[in-house]
Amino acid sequence: MTDREPVDVSDLDIYDSGGPMPWERARTALVKGLPRMETPVFLGTVRPDGRPHSAGIGALWHDGDLYFTSGPGTRKSRNLAANPACTLSARLEGLDLVLEGAAARVTDPAVLEPVAAAYREGGWPAQVDGDAFTAPYSAQSAGPPPWHLYRFTVHAAIGVAFVEPYAATRWTFTT
Repeated sequence: MTDREPVDVSDLDIYDSGGPMPWERARTALVKGLPRMETPVFLGTVRPDGRPHSAGIGALWHDGDLYFTSGPGTRKSRNLAANPACTLSARLEGLDLVLEGAAARVTDPAVLEPVAAAYREGGWPAQVDGDAFTAPYSAQSAGPPPWHLYRFTVHAAIGVAFVEPYAATRWTFTT
């Protein structure tokens, strides 16, 4: 994502609460909310037969990009290998956010180490091991180690603010 700005903003608020929400509000909530264990984040993928799949993940906002990990044998990793299109959904401070985009595996050591360090700062003791991560533990949905790192690239986002100022907005980004 690299702190990209939306190219189109649509006001979805049916109650005319005052116009579209600025993307900065959603970005600030992502920075503040990730990676916190109490922030629920769900990855939605598509199985090869077209059925949906959803799993809780530990997402991280780092240096303008969204990251998550997954074991290579998990359903979500196998789905992403066949079709990188996915969604990330999060309940953040004051708003629900759904991000639509694609995930790609990251193997570059210049990215792996700083992202592992950011996970450690957030409380998960991730270490780089070759082109993946290891740690004494991870979420059950991550599968056994090693865990692959994925970068999520957002194509569109929908935010619904449930505290004042209320709003419902769709942001579109270049792909």
